[in-house]
Amino acid sequence: MKITILSLFPEMFTHVFGTSMILHAKDIGAVTIDIINFREFSTSKHKKVDDASFGGGPGMLLSIEPIYRALNSIEGHETATKILMTPQGMPYHQDKAKELAMKDHIIIICGHYEGFDERIRSLVNLEISIGDYVLTGGEIGAMAIVDSVSRLLPGVLSSEDSFIQESFYNGMLEYPQFTRPQDFMGMKVPEVLVSGNHQEVDKWRNEASMKRTKERRPDLLKKTVKKD
Repeated sequence: MKITILSLFPEMFTHVFGTSMILHAKDIGAVTIDIINFREFSTSKHKKVDDASFGGGPGMLLSIEPIYRALNSIEGHETATKILMTPQGMPYHQDKAKELAMKDHIIIICGHYEGFDERIRSLVNLEISIGDYVLTGGEIGAMAIVDSVSRLLPGVLSSEDSFIQESFYNGMLEYPQFTRPQDFMGMKVPEVLVSGNHQEVDKWRNEASMKRTKERRPDLLKKTVKKD
């Protein structure tokens, strides 16, 4: 998979993409990541990429021209899935991560400043939000997408079960997990987990997953029912 990110602050990605699972995904060739500073595609003397809003208003808006030129510089941009990070986009979730993991090439545009020229929407296939709150730019959201997608690519995790059993993958929260010591200050690991009976362990985990989801995120169960 190829991921291309358009950002005014490419240095923000250096550490995140150089560690942990994303680094492993790159090392094994599961994903290649390119960061493009679209300021380089500004035609103004001082490489300006923003301007005041027609009709007035606070703040500055990203101009369409630098982003348009940056997009057109990317090989294969015509067939790539182009994503705009924006609070007005669809809420990001695990099903969308699974969908994006099936793509050959995704391009993520990170907004900044007060907003962006409305015509930039015409350049993308998809608008995504990572939550109902405001961030300074789209970079953190782009990092979240890259992380969640990369770990789903073949060979990145040591076992397919690693992500199948994670929260949200199957529509529910993950079951509680424990490790040594078996008894810590009176807090004991459930007996079924040390019984050696794998059938009973699976049953306990399924029930615990359902119970935790009902208590903490009942909205997830409603979504599962709608899918069925």
